[in-house]
Amino acid sequence: MPIQWFPGHMHSTKKAITERLPEIDVVIELLDARLPGSSANPLLAELTQGKPALKVLNKQDLADPELTALWLAHYQAQPGTQALGLDASMTAPARQLIAACRALAPLRGGMVKPLRVLICGIPNVGKSTLINTLVGQRATKTGDEPGITKTEQKLVLASDFYLYDTPGMLWPRIIVEQSGYHLAASGGIGRNAYDEEEVALELLARVRQRYADRLQARYKLADISALADDAVLADIGRRRGGLRAGGQVNLQKAGEIAINDFRSGAWGGITLESPAEYLQWLAAGQARDAERQAKRDARNRKPTPQRDIDAAARAAKAQAPESAESPEAPEPPND
Repeated sequence: MPIQWFPGHMHSTKKAITERLPEIDVVIELLDARLPGSSANPLLAELTQGKPALKVLNKQDLADPELTALWLAHYQAQPGTQALGLDASMTAPARQLIAACRALAPLRGGMVKPLRVLICGIPNVGKSTLINTLVGQRATKTGDEPGITKTEQKLVLASDFYLYDTPGMLWPRIIVEQSGYHLAASGGIGRNAYDEEEVALELLARVRQRYADRLQARYKLADISALADDAVLADIGRRRGGLRAGGQVNLQKAGEIAINDFRSGAWGGITLESPAEYLQWLAAGQARDAERQAKRDARNRKPTPQRDIDAAARAAKAQAPESAESPEAPEPPND
């Protein structure tokens, strides 16, 4: 079933970003390198259209290097956009983004025209960790649950470099079904919005297409090519202690184990989508969304009842001016 999650504070985040944007020179969007397309916020793209953009693929140490290279090339081909990959906890690579922002706004800098940068991203993408690395102290709270940062912060990274941090924000409706599952698997969506077993099954179905050998090695499984996804999940539960009393597999617990292993990198470098795959999913999602909207519009266009047609006709007749009577022909003169 489609996954959706848009807590109330995200409305205020959208408002704060909209108000801040007129004075911003560069927008940094932090993405999850394991799901760059799914973690890119289309609402943010709409709000920041025309602003120089830096796409930062965070957690690249948990992603597939070959697919990370494809995604970096994909974003760098877009006008006014630079892209780089990093692990937010490493100081030296993180500081590359300061130089990248300066390159995107070469006319800004110095005390008279300081560079003003807005950093955005979905919940739990690693934004707070990156900021703490840049600042060199614990400037923001971090954790493994989405939605920890709730208010905007202004941070001075240099005398002429101001960074505005915003809370993580999703978009009101996820139209790409695969994105909902990928976001849930990565931790970008709150736990109360999805079922671990369902998400784990979708995750395994996706991962085994490219990385079946990783799953087999991690859980000491035989060839899983002929097994259904739920059978693979059941085997994971048996191997990793996801059992109920009596030895029956607890698929919910097995799902939690699989998701946690993916998030921690226990499967090795995994990327869930390529640029071509994501664009194909997006086109299909947009087509479905347009079809749903067309059906909704058709339902709302109800035929006008006959009584309303008759009433409108009577009202029009009552408001129309009376027709002038033809003057009578004059009588012929008497002889």
